[in-house]
Amino acid sequence: MKLKSLLNGLEGLKARGNIDIDIKNIAHDSRKVKKDGMFIAIKGYETDGHKYIRDAINNGAKVIIIEEGSSIKKSDINEDTTVILSPNTRIALARVACNFYNNPSTKFNLIGITGTKGKTTTSFMVKSILEKHGQKVGLIGTIANYIGDKNLGESQRTTPESLELQELFSEMVKEKVDTVVMEVSSQSLKLHRVDGCDFNIGVFTNFSEDHISEKEHPNMEDYFNSKLKLFNMCKIGYINADDFRVAKVKKSVPNCDIKTYGIDNSADLLAKDITVTNSSVDFKVKIGNRNERVKTGIPGRFSVYNSLVAISIASRFGVTADEVKEALLEVKVPGRSELVPNKKDLTIMIDYAHSPESLHNILSAVKSYTRGRVISVFGCGGDRDPGKRPQMGEISGNIADFTIITSDNPRTEDPEKIVKQIEEGTKKTKGKYITIVDRIEAMQYAINMANKNDIIVLAGKGHETYQEINGKKYPFDEREIIKKLIK
Repeated sequence: MKLKSLLNGLEGLKARGNIDIDIKNIAHDSRKVKKDGMFIAIKGYETDGHKYIRDAINNGAKVIIIEEGSSIKKSDINEDTTVILSPNTRIALARVACNFYNNPSTKFNLIGITGTKGKTTTSFMVKSILEKHGQKVGLIGTIANYIGDKNLGESQRTTPESLELQELFSEMVKEKVDTVVMEVSSQSLKLHRVDGCDFNIGVFTNFSEDHISEKEHPNMEDYFNSKLKLFNMCKIGYINADDFRVAKVKKSVPNCDIKTYGIDNSADLLAKDITVTNSSVDFKVKIGNRNERVKTGIPGRFSVYNSLVAISIASRFGVTADEVKEALLEVKVPGRSELVPNKKDLTIMIDYAHSPESLHNILSAVKSYTRGRVISVFGCGGDRDPGKRPQMGEISGNIADFTIITSDNPRTEDPEKIVKQIEEGTKKTKGKYITIVDRIEAMQYAINMANKNDIIVLAGKGHETYQEINGKKYPFDEREIIKKLIK
């Protein structure tokens, strides 16, 4: 593709060299540059792409895009290399990627789902319903990326970098996908990964404290405003009427047609007469012109909210009530209120809850229907907001009958230090607890103490099949570990 075409839509650029040339590949990783390629240098949290310009040119880059104000050695750039100066290379990467792949998101329906919790479950529900209606659906999210039933592999992050995202969209166009459902993280919005995407529908599930750290969001205002960007990019929006912070979205984005859903407050779509058991939740809701009884095999009040989003979106596609009910009853989401079968017939639930509010929600939900004790096993991830650690310790101490504080993904931090920070919160409660840093030992302790009336909640890791320690991911599938421990 001609360089001029790739730069279409970008503003404030300054160029040196020939811009009437053909570009055969683009990359933001110097190792992936090939002959007649373009390298876009990105300033990341861990490293600065501008340090690898020489490597990119040696690998075949004819064009480099650099960010204004970056320090570059003149000796790194060949005389025949075209240099483009951009005010923001992340924006440049997103726009160039859209152009390179011929704006694939304009060729299918694109649904973006943001929010602190519920993105993954909601996206699986929407996919299930639309497939029941006969559509071919793509899914991009935290667990994995899919085209129909085909799993394209585990995700490295909730929302891919813009270049990888547009390539994925392009593949979905080739596979003749009708609709793509995508989890849209606050980071992806803040860092321009979804710039240029043609969203038809946007969803804001809920909002609570999470992702506040040096490498993510400095405060809650930045976190909220990042999520808000989605609704300036779509035509139709659905928001949670029961979350007072999310309810503000309607006034903030007047150009988006926003509808509401909820349980407690007035909304365009309301759920009533809710019944929760240890294996499901069912409720009444209006679909079309009739009140219907809907049931899903993912227990908890939060599942009602996720179902309401899916039902709202389904109404836009003409999905029948029977199709909705069948899809929600059948949907399964790895690591979200996932019950693990085992030879001891213990109730063991794996859930991705890793924020104060999500831990509160899952423990409160199981507490409401469990005949015996709630045994909570959880830790907190390293290199993430340390402020939530004592909060989560206090939540578990107040709700669970017994808490086992353990390790999660310590990353580059000392796991014992993280456990002690969590314990500070648990100490404030009257709840019984123990600290066991090794997560497998903690799981064994929970299994040994549980009886058939109890429920063990393994919170934090959910769908993950690894444990990240000092930059390396070690195999850690809790389902397999449970089988071995019980055997």
